[in-house]
Amino acid sequence: MINLKKIADSIGIEFIGSDIEISGLNNLKDAQEGELAFIDHAKYTKDLENTKASAVIVSSSMKEKVPTHVIALVDEEVNLKLAYASELFAPLAFEVDGKEPVIGEGSIIAPTAFISTGATIGKNTTIMPGAVIGNNAKVGNNCIVYPNVTIYRDCVIGDRCIIHASTVIGSDGFGFAHTKLGEHVKIFQNGNVVLESDVEIGSNTSIDRAVFKTTLVKKGVKIDNLVQIGHNCVIGEHSIIVSQAGIAGTTTLGRNVVLGGQSATSGHLDIAPFSTFAARAGVTKSIKEPHKTYAGFPLMEHKPWMKLQAKIAKLAK
Repeated sequence: MINLKKIADSIGIEFIGSDIEISGLNNLKDAQEGELAFIDHAKYTKDLENTKASAVIVSSSMKEKVPTHVIALVDEEVNLKLAYASELFAPLAFEVDGKEPVIGEGSIIAPTAFISTGATIGKNTTIMPGAVIGNNAKVGNNCIVYPNVTIYRDCVIGDRCIIHASTVIGSDGFGFAHTKLGEHVKIFQNGNVVLESDVEIGSNTSIDRAVFKTTLVKKGVKIDNLVQIGHNCVIGEHSIIVSQAGIAGTTTLGRNVVLGGQSATSGHLDIAPFSTFAARAGVTKSIKEPHKTYAGFPLMEHKPWMKLQAKIAKLAK
């Protein structure tokens, strides 16, 4: 808990009024009483008007939209001030002190694996050499964690998950605010990653932790080698993501979405269930209709794309 006045002083915002304690940072939509939120774009005005946050970092142009029960911290560089505030709530990257890790019955832990304080390993789980399980992380029952996998602090792995060599779960999302001089200021990623049950992840894949709350990979998802999943993404049940695909932050995939090799999405998109994207497809807008197949960049439905390629091939002769 940090007093709001101390936060305001630390990030360089003038604050006059009754002081309150702030328990953490959150987005407008999910924030609860006692939390500090922010608004960096007018498209979130409705979320601002309905927020349960106790305080919000806001520009002067949006100040009049702040509800009467919410304290406004007014500044014209909202993202920059958020970045400064995020450091105040960042947990330690590594803690030596804490509860001894709990290892479930029947689990095998290689001598060179490292299990941090506060971590929990379920029953009949195998942790191979060189793997690192971070502070307060949880790995479920009947899992296999292959060599040199790193599961960062506070992340949660469900039952019957398989994570192949050198994959990283919970690394920081790529989030930075920028000063007027073009300097890049880190936005500390204070959320986590949750894998539900029956997820399998290939080697050398990275899944970034959320800025706030959780990057979520739902049950039954299968992810290939060399895949990048950005912060705050949600990967729907039984989706398949093929090698070298990339999903930018805060994108939500519905159930049974298939991303072919080297395909990619922009951030902040919603992808309808049972959508399929061919290799190297580039997704820049939300997909609203389910059960369709797409290809190419600019993206189009697969059959018209195939016809277009045939016409291009004829012109090239």
